[in-house]
Amino acid sequence: MFRIIKKSLKTGIVTGRHPAAGPTTQPVSPEAIEKAKPFRKSLTIREVDTGSCNACEMEMNALANSVYDVERFGIHVAASPRHADALVVTGPVTVNMARPLRDVYKATPGPKVVIALGDCAITCGMFAGSYAVTGPVDRHIPVDLRIPGCPPRPAEILNAINELRQDKPTRCEP
Repeated sequence: MFRIIKKSLKTGIVTGRHPAAGPTTQPVSPEAIEKAKPFRKSLTIREVDTGSCNACEMEMNALANSVYDVERFGIHVAASPRHADALVVTGPVTVNMARPLRDVYKATPGPKVVIALGDCAITCGMFAGSYAVTGPVDRHIPVDLRIPGCPPRPAEILNAINELRQDKPTRCEP
């Protein structure tokens, strides 16, 4: 045991800090900020995968770890769209997921915020032109916030959501 402690003290800290996330490339519209006014204190999100490669989902899951701790900002994840205030949609909308996406949108009570997460949800990304893709998310349901990246880092996701809610602090720097 003392050998391990001695080695740890000699080695020091080997992990680095993440660089601070820059501002989102697409600013949040005033209409989206007005729509998100009721969710200043707490926001419950429901994640919907419409045919992605799961990279964005892994970054969303990283928001719940101890580094980012999304709960401290009052953001929770719901298992049902009926309990959600916001929908986070990842991936291009495939033929098989177009109808379920509209059903989830209808099942979410209003007022609701729709967030397109990642390049695939915004522009179809690398899946553009595929026979199985019907288009980006905004072709099927109205989108309030777009978070670009392939995949966007957890700090960028958190900063964009806080920018939408106009929370303080607006920048997440783990």
